[in-house]
Amino acid sequence: MSDLLLPHDAALERLRALHPVKIDLTLGRTLRLLDDLGRPQDRLPPVVHVAGTNGKGSTIAFLRAIAEAAGLRTHVFTSPHLVRFAERIRLAGTLISDDQLNEVVLHVERVNAGQPITFFEITTVAGLQAFAEAPADLCIIEVGLGGRFDSTNVIDRPAVSVIAPIDIDHREYLGDTLGQIAGEKAGIIKPGRPVVSARQHEQALEVVEAEAERLGARLILGGRDFDAHGERGGMVFQDEARLFDLPPPSLVGPHQIDNAGTAIAAALALGDPRIDEAAIARGVASAVWPARMQRLTKGPLGEMAEARGGDLWLDGGHNPHAARALAQVAGAMRARDGRPVTLIVGLLQRKDAAGVFDAFRGLGARLIATGFGSDLAASPESLVAAAPGLSVEIAADPTRAVHMALNGNGAEDGPPPHVILCGSLYMAGEVLALSKDTWPT
Repeated sequence: MSDLLLPHDAALERLRALHPVKIDLTLGRTLRLLDDLGRPQDRLPPVVHVAGTNGKGSTIAFLRAIAEAAGLRTHVFTSPHLVRFAERIRLAGTLISDDQLNEVVLHVERVNAGQPITFFEITTVAGLQAFAEAPADLCIIEVGLGGRFDSTNVIDRPAVSVIAPIDIDHREYLGDTLGQIAGEKAGIIKPGRPVVSARQHEQALEVVEAEAERLGARLILGGRDFDAHGERGGMVFQDEARLFDLPPPSLVGPHQIDNAGTAIAAALALGDPRIDEAAIARGVASAVWPARMQRLTKGPLGEMAEARGGDLWLDGGHNPHAARALAQVAGAMRARDGRPVTLIVGLLQRKDAAGVFDAFRGLGARLIATGFGSDLAASPESLVAAAPGLSVEIAADPTRAVHMALNGNGAEDGPPPHVILCGSLYMAGEVLALSKDTWPT
């Protein structure tokens, strides 16, 4: 979905046409344009570069909140956006303005002079150019896809590299095995620069450890050099030098304790004295990351759920690893108050729908498959076919699916359900775009 037509929208559409291949992993075109712009990537504040399969965005949200709680002006580059392109570029704590975005997009378009470059590559360059022009104390950059040949991988000396949990996803681009995918993610490790890694599967860890050793990069590893766990309603972070008793993470789910722990380790690796225990506590408790177990109380769907007495949650986890984490959250919801749970699932065609639905087996939740407004969306019928042995209902779109979850199949006669819309971030963006009250800010 997109917002109202703005001055930069026409330029963004022109940029989409500069290279016909949506994903074409190489650094050549990005480096060429950056050189023509005078290498803005060399004029950034200290950079934290974040890769991984799951938890990248949540880890960045915690890291940004910690940094800002410590008083650091923080640039952030993330992708994809949910409603508006401006969500991808946060300048010193605030989303880039429409005027600033228009100016930087037109500038990089002029300098590129019509040469072939993918949309993600040229918009990454636009983000780096915007960051180079605005004062800040820290810059957090999320990898788009993979790592080694991702267009964000142009920072020669990051302050810290971070690798969130690695799992199977994007096989068509990154490889079929965990080791191959880990090799691409580990491509952000730089010689002599520290790298913080979340806990990893053994096969992925072997690759990350070998790359860190080859490059002389100090590896700070979750479960070995630091750890985080829930305790007495809060969380505890511990490394070799300290132990912090912290409030519970603001993001929902036990997996968010792990993401918060990785963010804390990365923040401490910066060595900035302003990042103390008090700032870490405030950051952990205040991080915001839309469409990651985000409760919706506003907008037409949130209001529909509130009127029924239920609660509606939005989560963009779109692979089996994320679905397993979501199943744990859903199970805890039902155990806490005994109310039923309904999962509404919408996915892109290329995603592992069978693996996602397998994560929900044994959960006892009501399941609804839905479509959404993208040509790449899997049909509800194909999702049902990917879930043999499961009872899965069908809804044409998220609005009808939420209505069914709240009112159909006897739901209207029982206690109000917990409803979770989950799967594609494209679907999450479509839901958030229904009302300006739910646009990410």
